[in-house]
Amino acid sequence: MQKTLTGKPHYPILDGLRGVAAMLVVLFHLFEAVFPAPRDLPLHHGYLAVDFFFLLSGFVVAYAYDDRWDKMTTVQFLKIRLVRLHPLLVLGVVIGVVGLLVDPFVQRDSGTAGIIKLVVAILLSMLVLPAPDVRGWNETHPLNGPSWSLLQEYIANILYAFIGRKISNTVLWMVVIISGIALTAVAVQRGDVGTGWSYDTFWIASIRMMFPFSAGLLLFRLGKRIRLPLAFLFCSLALIVLFALPTFTRNGWYEAFVIIVIFPLIVAAGAGGKVSGTWENICKFCGDISYPIYILHYPFIYVYTAWIYVKKPAQTEIIPVAAGLFVLFLVLAYAALKLYDEPVRAYLKKKVLMK
Repeated sequence: MQKTLTGKPHYPILDGLRGVAAMLVVLFHLFEAVFPAPRDLPLHHGYLAVDFFFLLSGFVVAYAYDDRWDKMTTVQFLKIRLVRLHPLLVLGVVIGVVGLLVDPFVQRDSGTAGIIKLVVAILLSMLVLPAPDVRGWNETHPLNGPSWSLLQEYIANILYAFIGRKISNTVLWMVVIISGIALTAVAVQRGDVGTGWSYDTFWIASIRMMFPFSAGLLLFRLGKRIRLPLAFLFCSLALIVLFALPTFTRNGWYEAFVIIVIFPLIVAAGAGGKVSGTWENICKFCGDISYPIYILHYPFIYVYTAWIYVKKPAQTEIIPVAAGLFVLFLVLAYAALKLYDEPVRAYLKKKVLMK
């Protein structure tokens, strides 16, 4: 934890951990195309990065806004979050549309009904709402799959603005306990929590969001921190190990335990740790690219996955393509941040937030 110029604490290690989790979920998606069976994946539990994001989000939202409600309205808060999240979401949809149109492996309906369906999907996707399935994967957000979690992020922010910021820690504890029980029940019944992105499991998305986001709020308000030397290094290694462990006979119990117990400990250690020099720069870079790499990589994964399924290339062909894509995602994320996201957000702040 460092102090900003205003005296408010800043948590560079948490920024860094968000980037590490984002890169791990990108690797998970690259592996997933090659190893469709979860038991074969090198990062068996990589989708837990999303639950980690929700926990970090709850913590950071409480940190950034809990003490600002005497000079900020609910509408202003929602505008701030919209400006922060939506430009890159729109860019992800645009890339997704282009990817769909040029994808040589997808079957598209070129008739009038197909065109209307695509237009409706684009409009709803721009609003981060569930859209018609134009790809055949049964996704709620078929132009850019990870948008399903952004919808939950928006729901979490709306709940915070209207309810969460007002409730006592006692009530928040009750929310955390009840949502934790619900999360555990789903995890145990299914055997995992790697879902919520499809129409069949859309109801699970909010269960995956509710516990970690509310737990993040509570963790910040309780002020619990863990002082751990080399916190960024150890917490990053912990995420890698947790994601890479094999699937278990009682896998649902394992994943629920990671989300409910281990992730809050990692965030508490990240918030309580210190970093400087090169490590601080690494944390900043990881934090800077975390959102753009997460929200922009998946349109490429569609084509990459279809290529593997249709062409069935040898692993000697897949490895350089996967490695090249990972480098491309890093470059794209940083370029999108500097050339698009930051300028657009600066413009919107003047036009939308300064009124």
